[in-house]
Amino acid sequence: MPRHTMAQALNTALRDALAADPNVVVFGEDVGTLGGVFRVTDGLTREFGADRCFDTPLAESGIIGFAVGMTMAGFKPVVEMQFDAFAYPAFEQIVSHVAKLRNRTRGALAVPMVIRVPYAGGIGGVEHHCDSSEAYYVHTPGLKVAAPATVGDAYTLLRRAIDDPDPVVFLEPKRLYFASEDTDLTIGEPLGRAEVRRAGTDATLISYGPSVGVALDAAKAAAEDGRSLEVIDLRTLVPFDDATVAASVRRTGRCVVVQEAQGFAGVGAEIAARVQERCFHHLHAPVLRVSGLDIPYPPPKLERLHLPGVDRILDTVDRLQWDDQVDPRWTVSA
Repeated sequence: MPRHTMAQALNTALRDALAADPNVVVFGEDVGTLGGVFRVTDGLTREFGADRCFDTPLAESGIIGFAVGMTMAGFKPVVEMQFDAFAYPAFEQIVSHVAKLRNRTRGALAVPMVIRVPYAGGIGGVEHHCDSSEAYYVHTPGLKVAAPATVGDAYTLLRRAIDDPDPVVFLEPKRLYFASEDTDLTIGEPLGRAEVRRAGTDATLISYGPSVGVALDAAKAAAEDGRSLEVIDLRTLVPFDDATVAASVRRTGRCVVVQEAQGFAGVGAEIAARVQERCFHHLHAPVLRVSGLDIPYPPPKLERLHLPGVDRILDTVDRLQWDDQVDPRWTVSA
């Protein structure tokens, strides 16, 4: 089985999509000649020409606006925002036009575009290079949001996103670009399907993107203490796979949501609410969250204190009410 990095898997997905469909185009800042700051688009201009993969001015709102126009002409643009926080100048275009055109035109105009956003921390970057901005996009009706955590899913989800008739915000964890796996690159599960990455019986850890690996490390450490933690990789935040999440929590009776973004009003809060609504009579303890701190992204030397780690996850698991800790006020008969 061949070994790939996530950056290579994304590059292959773009190459295969460009080869399969002449309407697919790739553009953004430095994606052409340079091949992208993370080399995700390396070689695409040489192979497909400057009319299929090309550089743009440093104007994110212009990139998105141009992409919207191209969808009206029948193209399928895949645009790169270069860094998460660099996408904010384009936010008005994304919310007011990209997300609303299908509804505004009663389905006459679709917006089959992918907005690639290298996001999150773990690389020792400064504040404008390490945002976790998923909550903004998840809260915007009309957008689909994908966040791969594995090399295989980087390929699968990007191919699925490019083929989707609606706009997809594709969040690429920067810390995982050069993580490698032995895997075949195939178009697997569609958008909206979560994956059980590790089976367990005592509690469910729900995560996505860069936090999935941390959750798996925590589950491995917990096993040494005799606790069996199930790990769910959401893969896509919109559509959300309620069925897989609820089935897991109903089996284990306990749930911790892990996210790198700030905790207040984040995606984890929505997940916790959905779990509580669907699994209340199966829960042995309140749903808890582990997240980044509610602060602007810190300087690189303080990053490790800000990001959720194995110890914080295990401390939170310990706060779940176990058999010798159960508060009778929380006990509910099904």
